[in-house]
Amino acid sequence: MGWYVTMELIVTYPKCYNKCFAIKFTRYFSKHVHFAKIGETKHFKEIPGPIRLPIIGNLYQYKFGKHKVEKYHMVLEDLYKQYGPLVRQDLGTNTIIHVFDPDDIKTVYINEGTTPYVVPLQETVQLYRKTRDMSLGLGNVNGEEWYKLRSAVRKMMLRKREVHYYLPLVQEVARDLVKHIIKKRGANGEVENLADEIAKWSHESAGMVCFENRLSSFDDNEAGERAQAMINANKVMFKLSSQLKFSLPIYMYIKTPKWKKLIQAEDFFYGMAVHYINTTIEKIENLIQRNELPEGKYNFLTYLLSRKELNRKDITIITFSLFTDGLSTTVPALLYNLYCLATNPEVQEKAYQEIQDNLKREDVITYSTIQKLSYLKAVVKETFRLYPTGTEISRIIQKDLVLSGYHVPAGSHVNLSPHVHFKSNKYFSRASEFLPERWIRGNETSDVHPYLLTPFGHGVRTCAGMRFAEQDLHVALCSILLNFKLKYPVSEPLEQIYSTLLFPDGPVKVQFISRN
Repeated sequence: MGWYVTMELIVTYPKCYNKCFAIKFTRYFSKHVHFAKIGETKHFKEIPGPIRLPIIGNLYQYKFGKHKVEKYHMVLEDLYKQYGPLVRQDLGTNTIIHVFDPDDIKTVYINEGTTPYVVPLQETVQLYRKTRDMSLGLGNVNGEEWYKLRSAVRKMMLRKREVHYYLPLVQEVARDLVKHIIKKRGANGEVENLADEIAKWSHESAGMVCFENRLSSFDDNEAGERAQAMINANKVMFKLSSQLKFSLPIYMYIKTPKWKKLIQAEDFFYGMAVHYINTTIEKIENLIQRNELPEGKYNFLTYLLSRKELNRKDITIITFSLFTDGLSTTVPALLYNLYCLATNPEVQEKAYQEIQDNLKREDVITYSTIQKLSYLKAVVKETFRLYPTGTEISRIIQKDLVLSGYHVPAGSHVNLSPHVHFKSNKYFSRASEFLPERWIRGNETSDVHPYLLTPFGHGVRTCAGMRFAEQDLHVALCSILLNFKLKYPVSEPLEQIYSTLLFPDGPVKVQFISRN
């Protein structure tokens, strides 16, 4: 079987290595380092994957082969089935190691240290912000710069007490969403373009958190048109970003038509958001000058303005991200939850009964209320299993690792993609069924690998907006289920399409039937 010893020790002490040395250091470092079997570790170049061509790597498969960009999540499933738990893919000259095995994913996480390095979700966004001399934001920086930004937002974005301050504001918007659904639904209970109407809810809810001001996104006036225009621009940005990801990066040197169109959408989207941000900051600064700022008002931006380590660019991009990110994450997540509840009436009834036992329509939702909704939380988590919002979590590993028996050197770009197992009976009992019970402790189906389903990431680089996203989902689902019974008249299952993240492939035809 061979002796266990770290690759780092072998490199550091090549002349001293022997069995006694290995035994001594194995015992001492077993709790702190990753071990591999000597003589059994395969070379990085041996990692399997599709045939790579010079310069373009595997990009030819997305242009002329069977791979389709809009079905990238299914491409990953095919790569796993064909090549196994560790797969190499080259997009141009960028080498990516796809990590599918949850034990390997655990290895990456537990060895990433206090400042994990990530690859931007959208390299186009990183480039755009550089060209516009903007702060790059949490998702586009690493090292000390990331640590500075993360430390500054930790209190306001990651502590439950601070996030729950916004519960009344979020509930106000959720109640207006119910009224908006009643207004927009047709005779059969369906809402035309439901995705856009849910996006307006996210836009309005995020505006209340960031600016503590209503943006009138639901209105049939100029304000509503502005909200819809931002929603449309966001769709363009994500679609073009995904297409440019699977092409040679000519746009970085020449302004291609797609890059010009993306820049136009980014300029509008960012410009509108910054207008809201600057207006609120100016209002805060004027109130402070007159010593008239009410206690507990404009908490989020007031807190950021008080942080001396943040400049105006940092404050702007942090607020921008919290304000806009939900359009591409929370919105599809809520749509998937509505679909899963509508197509699983027994689950829907159980969730409704739990909510009704703890909350009436006119009640104010509190933190203690949400704490009691364990089944509803399980519904949300099970929805993430069957309908994940993303395909991978990217890392640049900072030390040599052994993954599935292969040596992967420090500096490698790895994509953690456990979603290929989400419908596998190997990891989930009755995997094809929608069973929220599997996420409730003590249930017979609750034995799930802890590194398999982590929709917001893991460790210190967990999504900074996680608590806001969860709160939005829980409050919106409470308001909707208290007022409507959900039905789904279409027999075909809902599919997903890749556009940087995963969105519903087509309209979500949920029927909203009023409860008495």
